[in-house]
Amino acid sequence: MTGTPRIRVLFNEETIAKRNEELAQDIARSNPENLLVVAVLKGSFMFAADLLRALHRVGLEPQVEFVHLSSYLDGTVSTGNVTILRDVESDVRGRDILLVDDILESGRTVTFAKDLLMARGAKRVLTTVLLEKPGKRAVSIEADFVGFTCPDLFVVGYGMDVAHSYRQLPFVGVVDHANQDPDLFDKA
Repeated sequence: MTGTPRIRVLFNEETIAKRNEELAQDIARSNPENLLVVAVLKGSFMFAADLLRALHRVGLEPQVEFVHLSSYLDGTVSTGNVTILRDVESDVRGRDILLVDDILESGRTVTFAKDLLMARGAKRVLTTVLLEKPGKRAVSIEADFVGFTCPDLFVVGYGMDVAHSYRQLPFVGVVDHANQDPDLFDKA
């Protein structure tokens, strides 16, 4: 079969939007002070943007920064080493930080970023991820706020990619393969 592969929806736009509003309420209840949101690029950019708007709607006024970390290079499996490609520019000392990442899988990237921000003097680093795969941890870490628990599938869309493709999709999906269980996918 040739042409563009079919992407099966795992979490649709409406489900993600509703969950972002719930996450913003949960984050607001943690009473962050002098909040700085640090989005981990590239995969979290859509999630971070939507979450920031939801945080605004619940009355928070965070500043925003970005850190570009990589452990995947061009593959689909983590190399196990995290590299800083672009660092945070703001001083984090004494601030509450909300670290936003797309997916918590091995835990290496989130742990690396959290430890880095704490070592630089952050008062508190809260972590939020759109997706988590709890059975895939290589290090011991749990996110403070989790959008969805994700089956052990390689996901794309809503900022996440495979070899720089599919980031633009407004939903989280999986490249369709005939051997995947159809009950795992959103029917919307």
